[in-house]
Amino acid sequence: MSAVQANIPDQLIQQAQQFVQAGWSTNLDALIVEAMRRYLDSHRELLAEQFIREDIDWGLHGQD
Repeated sequence: MSAVQANIPDQLIQQAQQFVQAGWSTNLDALIVEAMRRYLDSHRELLAEQFIREDIDWGLHGQD
């Protein structure tokens, strides 16, 4: 697993820590991993659609 450094607003960290303390996640790392997984899963279709549209546009108007 890779380590990532990020600047996260204090209020967001406090809210995340409250979820951990309430037992919704085992620790802050696990909560962040799950949040990222859910974000990426929810945007996967939008990203695929964007790539398809770009491919179509390139196929219709692009130059080699």
